[in-house]
Amino acid sequence: MPRPIPQDRISRRLRFRDLQVFFSVVQCGSMAKAANVLGVTQPAVSEVVAGLEHAFGVRLFDRTPRGVEPTIYGRALLKRGVAAFDELEQGIRDIEFLADPTKGEVRIGCPDSLAGGLLAPFIEKFCARYPGIVIAIEPVPWPTLELPELHARKLDVVVGRLSKPQADDPFGDDVDVEILFEDEAVVAAGPNSRWARRRKISLADLRDASWVGTSRETLTRILLDRAYQAANLQPPAMRVMTFSVQLRAHLLARGDFVAAMPRSMLKLNPECRGLKELPVKLPSPSFPVIIVTLKGRTITPPVDLFLGGLRHHVGALAL
Repeated sequence: MPRPIPQDRISRRLRFRDLQVFFSVVQCGSMAKAANVLGVTQPAVSEVVAGLEHAFGVRLFDRTPRGVEPTIYGRALLKRGVAAFDELEQGIRDIEFLADPTKGEVRIGCPDSLAGGLLAPFIEKFCARYPGIVIAIEPVPWPTLELPELHARKLDVVVGRLSKPQADDPFGDDVDVEILFEDEAVVAAGPNSRWARRRKISLADLRDASWVGTSRETLTRILLDRAYQAANLQPPAMRVMTFSVQLRAHLLARGDFVAAMPRSMLKLNPECRGLKELPVKLPSPSFPVIIVTLKGRTITPPVDLFLGGLRHHVGALAL
């Protein structure tokens, strides 16, 4: 069993550069590859790793014919070290913002359906007001709170839809969740569709319609399937499956397709203007559109500005 680590020995021997080398070895899975990435020799990398292992008194890597992989001690250092490096990076970003309040970066994870409708008009105004703040938006998987890019601190915030209560999500303990507004799933069709001319429609009527939608793991498909199952009906098959909002809207507008989608997407996304909500009720509860941040992580001033503006924007929409 490893002996307790003398804290003074760690503070004297552990350097920022040592941790950079350690992270590079983990990422590359090889000391030789890490040396090439860092622009140093392999013996230099090996010396740093050996020094870290001596300082901590444990083996940080298992050596294999294919390279190296972190031990349980190495994984523990990696987990805490990523957080420490992130806080340092956040500190640098804070200093940059304080030195010039018009500069900074906001990294957002968001599904395409929300980015094109909810975020687009707000970001246009935000960028005009803060021209030195860079906005980076990445697509994120949904509907769980696993969010690996957020936990890896590659994103500052995720804006998305929550399919179940945070307490029931196995990944909900490590994040803070704020509700922006309540949304619900509706069924839509094009204005010239035969379905748009009907005043009463049941789920059974739409069972064999030409459906366009997303994969089964996405929120609207989950809610649609639940609605059919609750009515003791087999969920409909998708004729077209795509994440593209533009393609779904095009097929609805030009053909006889139907689709389940969030009401906010129908109201806010420019591609969906002209589509008609059908008079069929999905017996599913409303679901929130949420802001997700990593619990205990410092929010930088640019991110704080962005979130404050987004809250105000949503409040003015009266969704």
